[in-house]
Amino acid sequence: MLHIVLFEPEIPQNTGNIMRTCVAIGAKLHLIEPMGFRLDEKRLKRSALDYFEYIDYKVYKNYDAFVNENKGRYFFLTRYGKKTYSEFNYQEIEEDIYLIFGKESTGVDKKILADHLESCYRIPTTDKVRSLNLSNCVALVSYEVLRQLDYPKLIRTEPEKHKGKDFLDQFKEKNT
Repeated sequence: MLHIVLFEPEIPQNTGNIMRTCVAIGAKLHLIEPMGFRLDEKRLKRSALDYFEYIDYKVYKNYDAFVNENKGRYFFLTRYGKKTYSEFNYQEIEEDIYLIFGKESTGVDKKILADHLESCYRIPTTDKVRSLNLSNCVALVSYEVLRQLDYPKLIRTEPEKHKGKDFLDQFKEKNT
């Protein structure tokens, strides 16, 4: 199973967008306190749209509480990583995968990262930016993991309960 972990998130809109991504990919979301907002905040729910009721999430008082409850393979996404997230072969992992992202202002605590150097990965960028938006990072990295695993339990066409896989057919020009 894929897990998304937010270490002390600060911006409710980012967390709301990440919640929506978690619903879309079937991932569990783990939120490590302190957070810069309350979960009942309007801005958070507006970003999560009408998917808030479907999100599978848990809140932890601190990082140690999270670690004590969750076993699996941890991947820390940080600008200080010496390897890119796409270099790893996620197909080799038989345990749960935890993608850990830091707070918007300072990332994951540097002491935690230093204790897990071999598990620190980065998203390649130019030297003109320090990092990308948190919700973009979560989507980018989680979809790479899922791509390597051949998108387990995800559907590849528009569901019939929405518009259906043949929705665009009605817009084809008819040759008469």
